[in-house]
Amino acid sequence: MITVIIRFFDILMAGLIAGTLFGIWIGFDPKSLSAPTYVEQQQSVIKALNVLMPILGLITILLTITAAFLQSRHQAVFVTLLVAAGFLMISGLVTRFGNQPINSIVMTWDKMNVPANWTELRDKWWLLHKIRALTAFISFCLIIWSGMRKD
Repeated sequence: MITVIIRFFDILMAGLIAGTLFGIWIGFDPKSLSAPTYVEQQQSVIKALNVLMPILGLITILLTITAAFLQSRHQAVFVTLLVAAGFLMISGLVTRFGNQPINSIVMTWDKMNVPANWTELRDKWWLLHKIRALTAFISFCLIIWSGMRKD
């Protein structure tokens, strides 16, 4: 029963992470935004998600690893979940060492006085976001697939 509960929350949490990152990717492409609009939008999203998402990510990594070891007798499921945890870790590392340092800089900006290099930072953040969204999505798919296995 504990394995079922862990798997349920693992799928739920991985879905929340992948869904949030995918939604940002599809709905918030900043390329066409003016500097003031970009800063206002980005600061709002940073305030809402900058602490919550890493916490959800850490919980999901721990759930995925726990689920893997609870099912270690099923080699395919075990390995798949460890690979999924690895992709979640990549997403977390990209966030921590790529996106969050840029977030810290953007939070200091005044939307009416944006630095000249704002588009460079915007584009770097966006590329990193796409990488972390893709790795989270791959992880989510692997977690779902492992739950559908009939070994």
